[in-house]
Amino acid sequence: MVAPLSPVVQNNSLDRRCIDDSQQDSVAHLGCVAILVCTFNGERFLAQQLESIARQTYPHWFVVVSDDGSSDSTLALLREFGERWGHDKLLIQHGPGRGYAANFLTVTCDESIDADFYAWADQDDIWQQTKLEVALQRLAQAPVDVPALYCGRTELIDERGNHIGLSPLFSRPMGFSNALVESVGGGNTMVFNDVARQLFQRAGSGVDIVSHDWWAYLLVSGSGGRILYDFSPTVLYRQHDANLIGATSGLRAQIGRLRMLFRGRFRGWNQKNVTALESNRLQLNEESRTRLDCFQRARRSRGLSRIIWLRRSGVYRQSLWGNLGLMLATLFNGI
Repeated sequence: MVAPLSPVVQNNSLDRRCIDDSQQDSVAHLGCVAILVCTFNGERFLAQQLESIARQTYPHWFVVVSDDGSSDSTLALLREFGERWGHDKLLIQHGPGRGYAANFLTVTCDESIDADFYAWADQDDIWQQTKLEVALQRLAQAPVDVPALYCGRTELIDERGNHIGLSPLFSRPMGFSNALVESVGGGNTMVFNDVARQLFQRAGSGVDIVSHDWWAYLLVSGSGGRILYDFSPTVLYRQHDANLIGATSGLRAQIGRLRMLFRGRFRGWNQKNVTALESNRLQLNEESRTRLDCFQRARRSRGLSRIIWLRRSGVYRQSLWGNLGLMLATLFNGI
């Protein structure tokens, strides 16, 4: 039984029953989706995100919000939606207060939340009506015992909701060799099955990572799971001054990445990811462990040996400029 909404509720068991299970509709019932929303002072755009969730063509979902200590009207707004939707449809929890990545990992690892699929949602985006339906149709194609992660492009919008562009289109294969040096899917697009969720739970919510979406890409691909990348955007990704992470396309973003390279930030990110992967080495398949070892050998080597071991690791980025940057990073001890 889904626990009733209260000002902040913790440790309530949410089972695989969705409130709309008895609803007759034309959309195949592929399973129950727990939509995990993380909030922090999100009053400005949160209502539009929640309204877009309510308009989903796939009706078998419930929302769990992990609030990280909002001091604005976020909680009051959430309670209003709980009254409107019905208390079985929305639950509010305390976040850990350690930033957005820790918040997402904590709610994802919460054993009291039980569903067939899980979707991450930011507080300031807008979902297209078919977002869940499209994601679940793709995920249903994966074997039930294989970790599977859906992600994709986003349509970029400004503060008023006007179209301003698209996120980069990635066309090279998605996999661990790419994940070691690049994050390609925003967490706001990600939907994953319960087998993938179990990977996160075994890794734990306290793992020190760069971002929850990059960690998802690394962990699912490294275990031999399926990465299902959608070329067609299903999320309107809002760009505004309060964004913790903005879009990664455009000349300014490319220049920004080069600056991070020469300041050592990329190397620091790689170190965090490698350390987290080593602590979860048993969750990786044999091929991924070999690639990780070669990548670490490249990071420890000097001169030509660094290039040789990097090539043996098989790592690559999605774009030509990205791979040129990777070579520069390798030559200047930036990986």
